Amino acid sequence: MADLEHFHDVRFPLAVSFGATGGPERRNEIVALTSGREKRNARVAQSRRVYDAGTGVRSLEDLYDIVAFFEARRGSLHAFRFRDPFDMKSCRPDAAPAATDQPLGTGDGVAARFDLVKVYGEGEDAYRRSVFKPVVASLRVAVAGVELSSPDDFTFDAAAGEIVFAPGKVPAEGASVTAGYEFDVPVRFDAERIEVSLKAFKAGQIPSIPLVEVLL
Repeated sequence: MADLEHFHDVRFPLAVSFGATGGPERRNEIVALTSGREKRNARVAQSRRVYDAGTGVRSLEDLYDIVAFFEARRGSLHAFRFRDPFDMKSCRPDAAPAATDQPLGTGDGVAARFDLVKVYGEGEDAYRRSVFKPVVASLRVAVAGVELSSPDDFTFDAAAGEIVFAPGKVPAEGASVTAGYEFDVPVRFDAERIEVSLKAFKAGQIPSIPLVEVLL
């Protein structure tokens, strides 16, 4: 696990994040064989999100907010929450999260903890992405298709990234466990300095604000 002392539980300015560019990065090793075929290997199991938030700066106020945020995080020292403008829910961007959105596992009558994940694809090719920074107030959980109505029925363990069922609410054997939520991505600044320029009265520009996901 990453050192959580170096994570500040604050969100990057939303107005800027929704104008950012970026997405998932995969690192694969591709070797060309003498036969003309290729040998491909995944260098890492998990994808990693990379963003540039410089395109989201629209005003002098945005510029000031970013500089203040950068200073408060001590540059790249402390990670923080970032709202991915393209992928921030357990469902499609135009839908509202539902308790049955994402499969977390199947109960055995004993296990009280289930990893919070988002699944991309289907079957054996599906990729299960761990979600460590959900918006806790948005979490909805269902067992065997029935949503848990009481907030005391479960909690979220932020350090482990797990849904924890209360005693007496442990999923029965064979019961499906699902969840819906909004979430943020834990990131840090991928630069040691911020370059600022004033291009017009009451307007500012930061050519590049590189951010990179922190794997917890």
